[in-house]
Amino acid sequence: MLLEKIDSPTDVKKLALPELPQLAQEIREFLIEKLSATGGHLAPNLGVVELTLALHYLYDSPKDKLIYDVGHQAYVHKILTGRKHRFDTLRQKDGLCGFVKRSESEHDVWEAGHSSTSLSAAMGMALARDLKGESNKVIAIIGDGALTGGMALEALNHIGHEKRNLMVVLNDNEMSIAPNVGALHDYLSKVRTEKIYRKAKEELDWLLRKVPAIGGKLAKTAERVRDSLKYLVVPDGMLFEEFGLKYFGPVDGHDLPKLIETFKQADTVQGPVLVHVITTKGKGYSHAEADSHKWHGITGTYKIESGQVVKPVGPPMYTEVFGNVLIELAEQDSRIVAITPAMPGGSGLLKFADKFPDRMFDVGIAEQHAATMSAALAMEGMKPVFAVYSTFLQRAYDQVVHDICRQNLNVIFAIDRAGFVGSDGETHHGVFDIAFLRHIPNMVLMMPKDENELRNMMKTAVDYSDGPIAVRYPRISGIGVEMDVLPSPIEIGTWETVRDGDYAAVLAVGPMVQVAEEAADLLKREGLNVRVINARFIKPLDEAILLSLAKERIPMMVLEEGSVLGGLGSAILEFYSFQNIQSVPVQIVGVPDVFVEHASIKEQRAMVGLTAEAVAQQLSSLAVRKRQRAT
Repeated sequence: MLLEKIDSPTDVKKLALPELPQLAQEIREFLIEKLSATGGHLAPNLGVVELTLALHYLYDSPKDKLIYDVGHQAYVHKILTGRKHRFDTLRQKDGLCGFVKRSESEHDVWEAGHSSTSLSAAMGMALARDLKGESNKVIAIIGDGALTGGMALEALNHIGHEKRNLMVVLNDNEMSIAPNVGALHDYLSKVRTEKIYRKAKEELDWLLRKVPAIGGKLAKTAERVRDSLKYLVVPDGMLFEEFGLKYFGPVDGHDLPKLIETFKQADTVQGPVLVHVITTKGKGYSHAEADSHKWHGITGTYKIESGQVVKPVGPPMYTEVFGNVLIELAEQDSRIVAITPAMPGGSGLLKFADKFPDRMFDVGIAEQHAATMSAALAMEGMKPVFAVYSTFLQRAYDQVVHDICRQNLNVIFAIDRAGFVGSDGETHHGVFDIAFLRHIPNMVLMMPKDENELRNMMKTAVDYSDGPIAVRYPRISGIGVEMDVLPSPIEIGTWETVRDGDYAAVLAVGPMVQVAEEAADLLKREGLNVRVINARFIKPLDEAILLSLAKERIPMMVLEEGSVLGGLGSAILEFYSFQNIQSVPVQIVGVPDVFVEHASIKEQRAMVGLTAEAVAQQLSSLAVRKRQRAT
């Protein structure tokens, strides 16, 4: 087998061109087999096998910079750069990262878990190369979905202005995670299908090559003729050429000889070029080709022959609960509309889209646009629900502050993937949103302890009319509680005591309420009663409970699956400081000032002490220290 001989890009270059298709087939078989046990992003990587092979066959990584826009499409790159023997550990603790990671290999020159960054990175690397007087290639590989991100268009504008030597490879599979939407998608569709124009372009190029080399006025005239005819009969790539990039394509992304020939042609051009490559997401695995949305990222295992994904049996995911309750509420309130940045499936909105197609808006990978559009919808009397992953909401921070909160508009934020997300790792954790939302004036921020409370919080958010309000929930299944027949609103800023006790008090938020109760069970065996408070409103705080706890001088622990810097614990300490209440014993347990790497959610919680056993031990120490101070 050829793949057994491949441990570096140098080994790829040793192969004859006719051997590459066989290697491509072996890589696909390898990926299908390995990911059936580990899960991972199967469809995106099956689609870029030939493209990645062609790049490593022609270019000299890591001297030449291969910059992947989203690192989850770089599995083939990892295989070709000496990491195929680690694929059994993919996305596992201390194992191979599911994204490009600089600390993992010298060939990973740029890290990205969020899209639309590669062109800016390529511009920076090209500028640095030229300033240092070097001559390496800079190649950005970006998907068509990522081009809807405003940052990518900003970079294209600058690339065209600077006219540095760099290559943009547009991997066009008509998909990001969900099917792409928008005018740019429609434009690329036209480029893909207008065969008559591509034939005209080929004939025009052939004709002009027959014109002998001439100078002066006649040469300028010939150039104008070329441009005029190009605009008349060839729409291919005109958008990119207007940006200042020389366009090549579209080219079949699974035809290795054609790919290599096109890249060689592009290398002869001075200045920036764009190679438009058409690929099929899920190529070579019938189940993934038939449903590339489902097979974009498989979190569990699957059976290779049938394509059956092994799913755990149990309560529904919080995401599913959100999607179902939103339909219930929308049936009663015609003002409710849903907005998502290219994540209708991941955000649980597919059923909503089927039920209310005219009230569902997928804006593509454009979180900033989604936030400001939501603001305008609210201004006009609608009830926009902006469904977004916590990690992606970071991309719209200015719009949240300036366009929504500053104008005190009734936008509902449904913040999915709050807390740890497991195998996707540090680029996707939702551990910062409390810190970057709670300090913004007018914002209300809450998190449910279980799936039934999520339903009630969504009702609370829809009924709320005094400004922006956010509900954050985790990437896990519910705990299996009984659901109320109808969701009912919760009084803003109220907490609940779910377990009484006087040994210590745990103020927990979200899934940490369950962890706190488990810790309390452990201490109860020792005759120690721990009070557990569901601190479901992160902003505003329940000041009455906090004042009561201060009067009791009971040892307190704040338990949160979010950053301890700027989180709920910080808010509580600030409250006591503003109230001039001194010597209140408060210990904060949460995510420390580090990026927590990929592992299971259970393992990630254990890394930072968010387990029942660790909490019980810390509560014991906290109460002992309190008694020692008292004596």
